[in-house]
Amino acid sequence: MHQFLQIENSDQLIELSGLSRLSALDPQSFVSHAPDAHWVLVEEGAIAGRYSLWWRNVPLYPGYTLGLIGHYAVQDGDAHRLLDHACQQLAKQGCTMAVAPIDGNTWRRYRLLSERGDEPIFFLEPDNPDEWCDQFRAQGFTTLAHYSSAVNLDLTQQDPRLERVAKRLEGLGVKVRSLNLQQFGSELEKIYRLCLISFRQNFLYTPIAFTEFAAQYSQILPHLQPELVLMAEQEDRLVGFLFAIPDLLQAKRGEKINTVIIKTVAVLPDRQYAGLGNFLVAQCQAIAHQRGYRRAIHALMHDANNSRNLSRHYAQTIRGYTLFAKRLNP
Repeated sequence: MHQFLQIENSDQLIELSGLSRLSALDPQSFVSHAPDAHWVLVEEGAIAGRYSLWWRNVPLYPGYTLGLIGHYAVQDGDAHRLLDHACQQLAKQGCTMAVAPIDGNTWRRYRLLSERGDEPIFFLEPDNPDEWCDQFRAQGFTTLAHYSSAVNLDLTQQDPRLERVAKRLEGLGVKVRSLNLQQFGSELEKIYRLCLISFRQNFLYTPIAFTEFAAQYSQILPHLQPELVLMAEQEDRLVGFLFAIPDLLQAKRGEKINTVIIKTVAVLPDRQYAGLGNFLVAQCQAIAHQRGYRRAIHALMHDANNSRNLSRHYAQTIRGYTLFAKRLNP
């Protein structure tokens, strides 16, 4: 016997947290992510699955009205029931395409690890059971977008084209410095404004409030090495940004930390800054090498983005991720 319960408030999630099998969504995410609906599948008195939906504040997509499925988790054998229910709910709201998994927007957790490879999971990388991809495909979902992570095993590599880029940036008065932790709040405000502009043309982009942006970075503040976070400025204006962090999961596995993860590169969309992203990556890898690191992972790049083209100069693909979609009949 099974039933779907719609969750209206975080108190209900707290009450459900004692049920066995599958954990309920944490109340903090329920509040901060503000889904338009959250459903829990209960079977024989235990949580067998859960998901959230968004259909109000969603990205524009040509020819379709999107609905998003996120906070996805399910026990084996119940995926078809859960995904059918989710698609039906979105269709009732007039959505003509379901996109999954995505926790409301691309600033949060989204896509599934679909090609695992031999490398262990790295810090800040999303993970999921391998069968989840098959669950979506079995319910008629197909690939909407594909992403990759790649590793550079030689941080001494140099791209000769960057000498010309460096001279041009110097002529423009662009200077690169490290993150100033003593002014972390004001630094974050600059980064936020830059990212809103730089990512505006990214696939499925929607903006988020500064409070959520700051909360995401504040969570990893204790782990930051400011030398690996680069700020490119032109007269006091931030025109480029690179965020990298050590792979802290290596230490948990009892290994020496010899890898940095290049997570974010953002540059103002102006032709005069062409090549700045490549330049920042090269600078970061050189700094990492000087500090004793031996590898750099270029993380979670959309296969069609400039960051993927940038990474091909240095790195080899180690992992693949998939974002799925399914057409709906409202």
